[in-house]
Amino acid sequence: MSAVNYGDGLGVVTVTYSPGETLAPFVDTLAKATTRPVQVILADNGSVDGVPEEVAASREGVRFVPTGGNLGYGGGANRGVAALGPDVGWVLISNPDIEFSPGSVDTLIDAAERWPSGGMFGPLIREPSGEVYPSARLLPSLGRGLGHALFAVVWKSNPWTRAYRQEQAPVERAAEWLSGSCFLMRRSVFDAVGGFDERYFMYFEDVDLGERVGRAGYLNVYVPDAEVVHIGGHSTARSSDRMLREHHLSAYRYLADRHPGVLWAPFRAALKLGLSLRVRLLTRS
Repeated sequence: MSAVNYGDGLGVVTVTYSPGETLAPFVDTLAKATTRPVQVILADNGSVDGVPEEVAASREGVRFVPTGGNLGYGGGANRGVAALGPDVGWVLISNPDIEFSPGSVDTLIDAAERWPSGGMFGPLIREPSGEVYPSARLLPSLGRGLGHALFAVVWKSNPWTRAYRQEQAPVERAAEWLSGSCFLMRRSVFDAVGGFDERYFMYFEDVDLGERVGRAGYLNVYVPDAEVVHIGGHSTARSSDRMLREHHLSAYRYLADRHPGVLWAPFRAALKLGLSLRVRLLTRS
């Protein structure tokens, strides 16, 4: 299939699932984050609060696009990107509980001009407290991944977690993957890697995407001059135990995919057992 020649327009896709009061500030702060015309797609995974429909009806350039069911983050985002017109060559994918600093999206696009081999660009993400979230990280290798999984809760400063999270001075640099809560991509690169892997319902879909971007020969670029605030998981907070289980299922899928075959079967069995036990302990507590 031949590549599509996209225009230079900007599209923003957010996946909604009863987002509540976070969605209106998302759209309103986005209006000050760029001087470009924007197509905003609310890829809705089955909201019942009526907020996505209301926001789309009350704001220009915002379109409500039902996905047909709760497809998870990656599946919803893929449907949202597919709904954008061919004039859109820049795609920003974001959680609906993000608030943008003025000019932040234009800053990401400016960085893309400096990094012609960059395919994915991530801003500095702050918590509501002002703390910087480590959103540009190394890929979870077997050693780092297991060390982080085993010790992150009980020993936050362990060396595996510190290495994985890449907590350092916020300078513009290439990373191995970027947080899926907010990032900009060249649409041609999104197409080239096939978008999100929809087997990941929630979590690790951004790790997998960043790895595939790198394998395709593009860079994941952290751009700390662009700032956003991540308010927090409004929709996931209502089902935290389920989300914890989804996180561990996705962690297993990610590591199992990268260790296939008969020789790695004992590792996969031990990994599944270990993650299952960890979920039980955490959900009980």
